[in-house]
Amino acid sequence: MAETADAPLVEVHRGPIRECVHRGHAVIWHDDAGMIGAWGDAEAYVLPRSSAKMIQALPLIESGAADAAGLTPEHLALACASHNGAAIHTDRVTQWLSDLGLSEADLRCGPQEPSDLPARNDLVCSHTAPDQRHNNCSGKHSGFLTLSQHLGAGPEYIDPDHPVQRAIADATASVTGEDVSDYAIDGCSAPNFAGSLAGFACAMARFAAAKPGGGARQDAKVRLRNAMMAHPDLVAGEGRACTRLMRAMGKGAAVKTGAEGVFFAIIPEHKMGVALKISDGATRGSEAALAQILANIGVLDQAHPVFQELTHGPIRNRRDVETGHYKVVHDLAAWRP
Repeated sequence: MAETADAPLVEVHRGPIRECVHRGHAVIWHDDAGMIGAWGDAEAYVLPRSSAKMIQALPLIESGAADAAGLTPEHLALACASHNGAAIHTDRVTQWLSDLGLSEADLRCGPQEPSDLPARNDLVCSHTAPDQRHNNCSGKHSGFLTLSQHLGAGPEYIDPDHPVQRAIADATASVTGEDVSDYAIDGCSAPNFAGSLAGFACAMARFAAAKPGGGARQDAKVRLRNAMMAHPDLVAGEGRACTRLMRAMGKGAAVKTGAEGVFFAIIPEHKMGVALKISDGATRGSEAALAQILANIGVLDQAHPVFQELTHGPIRNRRDVETGHYKVVHDLAAWRP
């Protein structure tokens, strides 16, 4: 079947001029009704990047590793996180590794300068280089190490043939209902398994519809989505869209951003999942489109400042002069489930 072109989703205006259009693909899936909304190509083949971390964390719980290690909802939120490298993140990762009898050297995600300003200033003022705990994926990798230790597997847990990554590939194939033989190496050096947006939206709807006591897989989904919604500060951090959106919605949805314009959402009350990808990789485009969809579904108040900022702006210059705004295109803004 021929690929469908991407659709305009978000416009950027400077003064009276439309300066930019972010095009992309988006799918909304209901666990009972199937696909209930789509823009662009629902079958667009994408790398989910960090938006799929809740899928990558499924084997951590299903294997019994999380319970054996005494992991709390805070640990599980970190396992799904792309965090800022703030003290609330790195302190917890440090203790997590220590509890496993491991250290920062056992991580395989690579060092990264924290995006949290106080943490960055502390490093600069102490003439200390950032390490792997500051990597935004260090929580996910701590989860990988927990699973690897539980399985009695080797230390190179990012190898695509390692039992940890084979378990993640199997989980991804199961929840998306697709073959996941294709993968690429993510920024944190772990494999990232590709699939269609429709497959990932379906997976998010399955997370949304999961019920406690429905078996190991459903229990794992419930624990992960609840951990994310209970600890939005650990999933991202201050100033970040994931944290701000989840705070604004209470426990209306669990949301997770990914690099290159990807964003997923789990909406338990409505048994819906969302997966979207902005073609040019612009984060501002994915944030605006997702915020609009969440508002259309009814879990985000359009009067809330977070919705207004992500979908409208305003855009200001370095002298704090308002120079423009965002605008979600009519087809997306007008959609209702």
